[in-house]
Amino acid sequence: MKQFGSLLLAASLAAISSGVATAQEFPARAISIVVPYPPGGAVDGVARVLAAELSESTGKTFVVDNRAGGAGGVVGSTEVAKADPDGYTLLLNASIHVVTPLINKNVPFDVLNDFTHIAGIAAGPLLVVTPTSTKANTLKEFFEEVKADPEGFNFATSSYGSAGHLAVEVLKAQAGVDTDVVTYKGAGPALTDLMGGQVQLMADPMLSSLPHVKAGRLKALAVTSLKRSALAPEIPTVEESGMQPLEMVSWYGVWGPKNLEPKAAEYLDAAVSKVVNSDKFKEKLTVFGFEPMYKNSADLKTFVVDETKRYGEIVNSAGIKVE
Repeated sequence: MKQFGSLLLAASLAAISSGVATAQEFPARAISIVVPYPPGGAVDGVARVLAAELSESTGKTFVVDNRAGGAGGVVGSTEVAKADPDGYTLLLNASIHVVTPLINKNVPFDVLNDFTHIAGIAAGPLLVVTPTSTKANTLKEFFEEVKADPEGFNFATSSYGSAGHLAVEVLKAQAGVDTDVVTYKGAGPALTDLMGGQVQLMADPMLSSLPHVKAGRLKALAVTSLKRSALAPEIPTVEESGMQPLEMVSWYGVWGPKNLEPKAAEYLDAAVSKVVNSDKFKEKLTVFGFEPMYKNSADLKTFVVDETKRYGEIVNSAGIKVE
């Protein structure tokens, strides 16, 4: 009887121990990567590559959850900011995540204080594109045409406050023009109107714009980096196209709700770091015109502070704001 009692006690302790371990295990279910835009854009593309690689690398499940709504991805970003900080709801967004609060004072979150900065993962230049019917072959020639006929031109952006929007505003300032910038709900509609000639200029990530250039549906005037892209070495830089040097990249990061549980933060940091620094991830990004840009939590937060200052100067100079 005494031996039976000992066995029962041992079994009970083992069960308790097992239960504690199970409760502490992370992740115990699928992790959602929220993309605050519709499927098909650059943010969605980067998220799907990351989710697939994380799932394969960890043996756990990472899924992309598109939650579109609100300019600059406000709806999806707000949902993540208010989510349980257990590590099962993450945000993947582009540099617009930093710009949106600068141009819209009603945004219900603070980028620095309402999120846990997990990692920077990728970056890539934009293509400055125009309809194939445009006579100009350089940015300098293009803006000379704009000055000659200001009423005949409209520019486009896939999202108000995006890197593409800021790039166009910088080019407008360089050229000394005040052409309207039409805001679209995503790259797809904007590129469609650009190809149709309804608008005449746009700066857009290579993931969505380069295929149209390669197919002869759009003309690329420049790439917004200080050196040419290996993916399209025939396209000149902004400086080579007759303007002042311009470096404006679209960069991507991963955030969680503030006060993310330490075990989850540690796991995610290690998992994302391993994937982003892998050759396979780099190869997949290269096809999209991006490069890995790994930044750990502290480095991403510092980067966000620096980018906020830089973008703020552009926003103030161009008078960009949500009315």
